[in-house]
Amino acid sequence: MFNRMLPALVAGAFVAALGSITAMPASAQMSHSDMEKMIKENQAKTMKALKGGKVEKCFGVALKGQNDCYAGAGTSCAGTSMVNYQGNAFKLVPKGTCTAMKTPNGTGSLTPKA
Repeated sequence: MFNRMLPALVAGAFVAALGSITAMPASAQMSHSDMEKMIKENQAKTMKALKGGKVEKCFGVALKGQNDCYAGAGTSCAGTSMVNYQGNAFKLVPKGTCTAMKTPNGTGSLTPKA
């Protein structure tokens, strides 16, 4: 019985994987003005959090697509970092913890990394 189910399971997994690859991301469906509005809202949230004084920007610690806003050239807003631990992408972390964070590329930095 297992031998008869295996091809169906493999085919089902293939169809599911193919569907997730070909699905259009939500950001691609947004209009340009909606995208600009979302970016400005995310930037405002980041600036508000920073003004609270409990968090700091920590560069080089965000995983791909998980950075916060205002990450620098090539990463204008949240979720736009292209690689893990991208040097010009930051993540907001509790104040005083950044430089103690260890990554495969070294520690976190309070300034953008090259």
